Amino acid sequence: MKKDFRKSTVYQIYPKSFCDTDGDGLGDLKGVTSKLDYIRELGVDYIWLTPFFVSPQNDNGYDVEDYYSIDPRYGTMADVEELIKEADKRGIRLMFDMVFNHVSTRHEWFRKAMEGDPYYKEFFFFRKGKPDGSAPTNWESKFGGSAWEYVEKFDEYYLHLFDVTQADLNWENENVRKEVQNIVRFWMDKGVKGFRFDVVNLISKSCFEDDETGDGRKYYTDGPKIHQYLRELHDMSFGQDADIVTVGEMSSTSIENCYQYAGQDTGELSMVFSFHHLKVDFMGNEKWVLVPADFQKLKDIIFEWQTKMAEHNAWNAVFWCNHDQPRVVSRFGDEGKYWKESAKMLATVIHCLRGTPYIYQGEEIGMTNTDFTDISQFRDVESLNYYRILQEKGLSAGDAFRIIQVHSRDNGRTPMQWDDSAYAGFTSGEKNEPWIAVNGNYRKINAAEQMKDKDSVFHYYRKLIALRKELDVISSGSVEPLAQKDPSVFAYRRSCEGHDLIVAANFYGKEYLWKGAPDLSGYSRILGNYAGTQADGDGNIVMKPYEAAVWYR
Repeated sequence: MKKDFRKSTVYQIYPKSFCDTDGDGLGDLKGVTSKLDYIRELGVDYIWLTPFFVSPQNDNGYDVEDYYSIDPRYGTMADVEELIKEADKRGIRLMFDMVFNHVSTRHEWFRKAMEGDPYYKEFFFFRKGKPDGSAPTNWESKFGGSAWEYVEKFDEYYLHLFDVTQADLNWENENVRKEVQNIVRFWMDKGVKGFRFDVVNLISKSCFEDDETGDGRKYYTDGPKIHQYLRELHDMSFGQDADIVTVGEMSSTSIENCYQYAGQDTGELSMVFSFHHLKVDFMGNEKWVLVPADFQKLKDIIFEWQTKMAEHNAWNAVFWCNHDQPRVVSRFGDEGKYWKESAKMLATVIHCLRGTPYIYQGEEIGMTNTDFTDISQFRDVESLNYYRILQEKGLSAGDAFRIIQVHSRDNGRTPMQWDDSAYAGFTSGEKNEPWIAVNGNYRKINAAEQMKDKDSVFHYYRKLIALRKELDVISSGSVEPLAQKDPSVFAYRRSCEGHDLIVAANFYGKEYLWKGAPDLSGYSRILGNYAGTQADGDGNIVMKPYEAAVWYR
């Protein structure tokens, strides 16, 4: 049965941290299969699995060594096939994560390149250095340091926009593109019905020149042939099955490019992830600082993408969390007194928008950032690199650590909190600790407790997921921003063929009088995180701390 991705919700699983069935401290594919009934209970349509292919795990699987083989630490091909089959029985489809901007330096293609094979050297960007022997350009790796690594054997450098063990693929080479198409078709044949393409807008490099800003992004972001490459990939693989849904992770992209990436009739992708709204607690483009979140900027960015993508018949993925982001309840909500209310409020804002919502494992139970107290507890290569870099720039170890605590990708990677037993029920191993520590609040925040409590964050997510399927105005309606300049309220109206929905949220932990609220005559309040919403009789609404409400007419 064909699924409508506009009415669907996707649940992202980071297998390493989801459920460990063999007691080795690492989550595995059998663990995902064992929790399919929980995922069905939530009501989602797709499971997006982050990479579980053979990998040295220098970037937690985003450094792929073999796209056709399963990393033994996660299981076997038989485990994947069983997962696809068992998920299908429950009406759930699998979305696989494809990393095609780069491969691990242990991949067969790169190993053959390093042996001097000219065919495979053309799979990568090997370039001579400058006359003084320095790197070909001044580009910076996204993980810190130069984006070029010197190979003495060739007296050349190879490009790696990420870790030094992640060599960028040369998509100019038709043979690279054919290999990628073969990989997608292989997994299509296995019954995979969705693909998420990692940093896919970086695959077209325009030229290799020094960048006056120093990072090089303008030379490889949304490059000159990116749309050609995506249309070709579509036509030669996933586009041959109209039932397949795709999403592109778009790093530092422009909205104009996304009109094409995710346009209804452009023949590229079903939808896109953009991250501009998750940089509102950055300073400019700088992540590793501590600044308050800019609420007005958050609204402006979300509403711009909502309205303009709609005008161009293009589709968004809407989300707060993933494996690369801190936990949203810690970031924009409250870990303390209003933990439950703020978790529900943030869910309401996202799930009623135009776009396909993505839930990251644990978000549906309000999991929070890590409670780590020492840098030795962190595992993320980016975080560890920047802990060192920040100190090299003059910060104290304590100040550097506080920044890592807030922004580290490990905030989203602590083990899923299933129950209040040892290690939060994540692992069956009594002796083997999880690969990364469990958050100490698992006795309070866990799935087992919330499934029993009808007022829980979990059951609130269930209602939001069901509401999208039930009301066409959520899946298909227009978006009209409301209260655009209000300092506390995030609100909007959805409209479709005589049906209207108004969504409003108080983004802060104090009661607020929303003046000039829309006329709610004829509307029914169909969802909220408090028992009721108060109006003061003068066209104003009294909004409780972190209150969210949805009205329908």
